[in-house]
Amino acid sequence: MNEESHIIELLKKGDEKTIHFIYNEYKPGFLMFAGRYTLSKDDLLDVYQDAIVALCENARKGNLDELKSSIKTYFFSIGKYMIYAQLKKRNQTTTYENIDNFHFEWDDYDENITNVQLVRMREVFRDLGEQCKKVLSLFYYEEKKLEEITQLMNYENKNVAKSQKSRCIKKLRDLTIKKK
Repeated sequence: MNEESHIIELLKKGDEKTIHFIYNEYKPGFLMFAGRYTLSKDDLLDVYQDAIVALCENARKGNLDELKSSIKTYFFSIGKYMIYAQLKKRNQTTTYENIDNFHFEWDDYDENITNVQLVRMREVFRDLGEQCKKVLSLFYYEEKKLEEITQLMNYENKNVAKSQKSRCIKKLRDLTIKKK
């Protein structure tokens, strides 16, 4: 049994040491990640605590038994959906910087996000093709600026990188709609 499986088993049993460990281990990174959204620090802390509860409940229900991602990745996705739900309640949309007139809106938060849903999201991303995956990963996950992406991808200039990113977002959106 690997470490992640062991942690999942302890979460299923409601082991307080494990819950406290995860709570303290993930908190700084989550708050840093969540700080880009327009919620107060108190709201972000509430979301964080709710995400911990959801993680533990999902473990008890067996939703983490066949987890393909890390527990941390799964946890952050729960928190992200909760943040989107909070923003939607306030009639706000989360827009990502420099996305040309395109923003993501999440319909309904489901605290019982399943491994099947996570797998579908990965499939859509995989269907993009290597160049789009690289561009979007550099921009959103690694938080690289367009100038850096231009150099890393050997594009002619920043406008080429910006156009490529826009095309990739459109393709991602189209694939997501087709997968529904």
